[in-house]
Amino acid sequence: MMHADLIDQDDLRERLLALGFEVPSGASAEQACERVLMGLNESRAAALRSLVEQMLASGAVMLPAVREAIARQLLPALAEYKQSHG
Repeated sequence: MMHADLIDQDDLRERLLALGFEVPSGASAEQACERVLMGLNESRAAALRSLVEQMLASGAVMLPAVREAIARQLLPALAEYKQSHG
């Protein structure tokens, strides 16, 4: 039997917590992404960018709500941050 990794909102939250972001328990993927973008600085943006790249490249199955939150919030915010901060 094949086992696929699954990234759901709880997994996303745990990964963000491991990086030092504060995400309340029970937060949806959308809420978690909104929360981590508050007070974004260079080191936090780099850590977040690395996490997003790793998750997207991992081949894990990502729940639609998680993928959508990343696509709608994190990717545009990280691109904007990179453009405005070099």
